[in-house]
Amino acid sequence: MSERWIPLDVDDTEVDPLAQFHRWFDEAAPEMREREAVTLVTATRDARPSARMVLLRHVGVDGFGWYSNYRSRKGREIEENPRAALLWYCEPLGRQIRVEGPVRHMAAAASDAYFAARPRGHQLGAHASAQSSVLASRTSLEERLASITAQFDGVDVPRPEQWGGFLLTPTYFEFWQHRRDRLHDRIAYEPTPDGWRRQRLAP
Repeated sequence: MSERWIPLDVDDTEVDPLAQFHRWFDEAAPEMREREAVTLVTATRDARPSARMVLLRHVGVDGFGWYSNYRSRKGREIEENPRAALLWYCEPLGRQIRVEGPVRHMAAAASDAYFAARPRGHQLGAHASAQSSVLASRTSLEERLASITAQFDGVDVPRPEQWGGFLLTPTYFEFWQHRRDRLHDRIAYEPTPDGWRRQRLAP
């Protein structure tokens, strides 16, 4: 862990947690190779959790968004239990951000626009892969890809109906700053009728 820590107090943070997220996210730009990578945690209806890395493709007043197959394990778990958590980690600056809240599908128009901007290989792969299902072999996947490639030869690849965006609406933020001796700084944000309440948490 880097010791390039910067003390963090409540008064050092923005009143709006989204502004604070952008501040740290922007400061991490020269420090990270894959700044958009976040851990996504979902759970089944009976509270069995699972985690994986996804790429954060949207951050706005409406929430935090990523794209995937709706029939994947994460998609099925969100369908059963439409709440999730995101964890963003920046090791060089000793920082992490937790974001939690309900999740819904993005509007079809937003998913269409993002899909149309993807590299063609990514578009074809979204059709070829039944994400999270059991594969007989790698060869079967490659054969499926070859079939899809031939099917869409010379034409635009449409977005599969089972593929699109997810949007998490934040109901909790936590900003964590590394400090020596494990006495880290933690600032949590929770919504109130008048905005967001900021408070320090014990490390």
